[in-house]
Amino acid sequence: MIWNAFLLALRAIRRNKMRSFLTILGIVIGVAAVITLVTVGGGATAKVTEDIAKLGSNLLMVTPGQMRGGGGFSGAAKSFDLDDVKAITRDVSSLVGVAPTSSSSAMAVYGAKNWSTLVTGADAAFFKVREWTVEEGREFTEQEVRSGTAVCVLGASVRKELFGEQVPLQHRIRIKGVSFEVVGVLAAKGQSTTGRDQDDLIVMPLRAFQRRVSGNENISLIQVSVEDGASTQKAQDDIESLLRERRRISTLKPNDFQIRDMKELASTMLATTELLTTLLGAVAAVSLLVGGIGIMNIMLVSVTERTREIGTRLAIGALEREVLLQFLVEAMVLSAFGGLFGIILALIGSAVLVRVLDVPFVIDGWIIFIAFVFSAAVGLIFGYFPARKAASLDPIEALRHE
Repeated sequence: MIWNAFLLALRAIRRNKMRSFLTILGIVIGVAAVITLVTVGGGATAKVTEDIAKLGSNLLMVTPGQMRGGGGFSGAAKSFDLDDVKAITRDVSSLVGVAPTSSSSAMAVYGAKNWSTLVTGADAAFFKVREWTVEEGREFTEQEVRSGTAVCVLGASVRKELFGEQVPLQHRIRIKGVSFEVVGVLAAKGQSTTGRDQDDLIVMPLRAFQRRVSGNENISLIQVSVEDGASTQKAQDDIESLLRERRRISTLKPNDFQIRDMKELASTMLATTELLTTLLGAVAAVSLLVGGIGIMNIMLVSVTERTREIGTRLAIGALEREVLLQFLVEAMVLSAFGGLFGIILALIGSAVLVRVLDVPFVIDGWIIFIAFVFSAAVGLIFGYFPARKAASLDPIEALRHE
């Protein structure tokens, strides 16, 4: 009986191809929108996770100044110094490394080429704390850090802009009129979640940076890596207490520095992207309901057009449940076709969008399954009323219908 109802449904759909196409279009759009948005949202979440991991694991960022309303930091507070770094290293337990850094923009020159980039002064712990590997050459040594030797390690983007395909090792570049020897090239990390190119930088010994680039001994950032399994919150509390004591901040005054836990930042960003993905998916799901209403509308029209056919079937012995099943199956076939075409369109659209947005292509099999089942359920729910109306027709009145 179900097979016969399916064949009748296909016959009715073929009889009105254009109307059937327009009917399932709403379902196609709804299913495609839900799957595409959830897939792209999943890719964005994976991208955020990947970018946060590139910053280093269990990382604390300590910066001078208080948070302003606009999201930046005020410059009123004094910068850190090397004694602060030594105190954190000495007095705070469960740390993998402590990396003092200072940065400023500067022009790097090699031969006839020049490139404006971020120049960062740091010690040898920088590479371990940031989990940044040197792809070519080497890191600078502790001896070079202590003596302020004019050496540097290039980011992948700077290497490309200044040297192209040429090997940069042992060559010299000029920064603010000072010649620095290139001893290494960092492995590429790509863009951060904020869109900044993480490979557009030059790293040199902190003392060399202070003497030859910035002209002062200020430290604008202390990056602290906590051991795996240790509490980042405890490390954060210990650093806060230590710095308050060293900076002579009374109990009644707020901190004149900020400590950001990158793990908390990652959790916040992930929660935000997941919430946005859910909201966008829910908004897209509304179009499925609109498609269901379209199916109900067309099925009601179909019942009216086929009133005499329904009356004939009832008059020659067809049962009400058989007529009900016929129209239910027809509605479900329409919505199922819409679901299948929507899935195909979604996969194509998602593949294009993830390339444009530069996020991973993360396919969630469950959302595809749920979207298809939901589309079939929409056909069942919205097709029931027209099917019930067809099954309840009086055969005599139906045969008289013009």
